[in-house]
Amino acid sequence: MGAVTPVGIGVNKYFKALINGECGICHISAFDADELAVKIAGEVKDFDAASYMSPTLIRQTDSFMQYAYAAAYEAITSSRLEIEPLRTGIVMGTALNGITTIARTQQNLSEAVHKKVGPRFIPKILGNVSAANIAINYNIKGPSITLNTACASGGDAIYIASMLIKSGKADTVIAVGAESVLCPLVIYSLSNAKALSKNPNPESASRPFDKLRDGFVIGEGGGAMVLETEAHEKKRGARILAELAGCANTNDAYHVTAPEKSGESAAQCMELAISDANLCPNDIDYINAHGTGTPQGDICETLAIKSVFKDKIPSVSSTKGATGHMMGAGGITEVIACVKAIEHGIIPPTLNLENPDDYCNLDYTPLSAKKQEINIAMSNAFGFGGQNSSIITKRYKGD
Repeated sequence: MGAVTPVGIGVNKYFKALINGECGICHISAFDADELAVKIAGEVKDFDAASYMSPTLIRQTDSFMQYAYAAAYEAITSSRLEIEPLRTGIVMGTALNGITTIARTQQNLSEAVHKKVGPRFIPKILGNVSAANIAINYNIKGPSITLNTACASGGDAIYIASMLIKSGKADTVIAVGAESVLCPLVIYSLSNAKALSKNPNPESASRPFDKLRDGFVIGEGGGAMVLETEAHEKKRGARILAELAGCANTNDAYHVTAPEKSGESAAQCMELAISDANLCPNDIDYINAHGTGTPQGDICETLAIKSVFKDKIPSVSSTKGATGHMMGAGGITEVIACVKAIEHGIIPPTLNLENPDDYCNLDYTPLSAKKQEINIAMSNAFGFGGQNSSIITKRYKGD
């Protein structure tokens, strides 16, 4: 696994920061945000692209590509995977591709005396070029697919990777999710849509399931996982971190931006993932919720969880209080958090959950981490367009 996040670069640093209750949200430093209604975000800090990429490749890539590349580097290196070109694939998930490059280029073009757009503009904004750069570096010649399913993209990348492996198209697939959307263009739009928190305090703005929540905080980063068949992993003597037990994807078929109010489609997605894993709802020990901190979204997810799990609801938490909403990267980094929670027997907390909400009345692991044996965990990711993703990971117990 590999992770580039606002609370740490590297899987171990990322998870340690989560369980220690660290918050990666701060005042925006990537550009001057003084004139914007929202001036905070979960920025990736101390990221050195030169540690992973050549100076030429750095110039030719958007930030989201660099985060994806670094996360894939950690995942592939730590797995000690030897690439079999035609039997290895890659699936990339991202919501908005290279939108920061688009916005910056248009601004420069509008203000410039000499109208010049660089020859690498198009490759820098295409989502699939992020996957292509990783494929070129590691000689991955198998299936290559890029998904744009909004904030469910990371989870769906894992789902499609699983499908490719189960269909026999590949023995190994690298699932990657990445996002970097910090620019005035995106902030203006999401702020005007009343999706973003207007809380000026970085450390308290992202407050999933809290009564005082008023929207999400933008985050950025990248995540990657090496997925293999059990036989392939055993043959090469790999250390198996967890079993990918079940996956599901559904659509609300309701509204472009608003979630379906009853949570019915989200519930169906969870139920399908549980069925895919050949499990019962009571088998789930922990849910890493989508939990963005939007007033309606958190209620809908709460209703969905209640619908699925009835009177035996597992522990729940949202790590977005720490990272902000990492969009395409969140679907994978939050599954990584589930794998680490299983490994260490500890549930990361929901930060800033200080004021109980009558409509969000579950055990969301408020404020501090909780020790608990976890054998099976679920991660939810929901996105614009009514996209729903649920991924279930399970402790690997061998034969």
